[in-house]
Amino acid sequence: MFRRREAVPFSFVAESERFRSNVTPPPAARATVPELLGRSLVGLTVVAGLVGSLLLGLPALDSGQSAGHGKQSTASQGR
Repeated sequence: MFRRREAVPFSFVAESERFRSNVTPPPAARATVPELLGRSLVGLTVVAGLVGSLLLGLPALDSGQSAGHGKQSTASQGR
């Protein structure tokens, strides 16, 4: 029913580390002009989105105290 696995000889394991394949991998394909344009368009879209969110988000982050910093409240003037 169950078969015993045979042990691998140590010499075979030691030789496997010295093994080098004589098959070289294919060279990496160069990106074509449309691919480069597409990548740059995606990059520009991401940068434009970040800049746009920064420009739209800055007024919301303004606390409003910078304009009235020199003024005092009416409670502090009553003294």
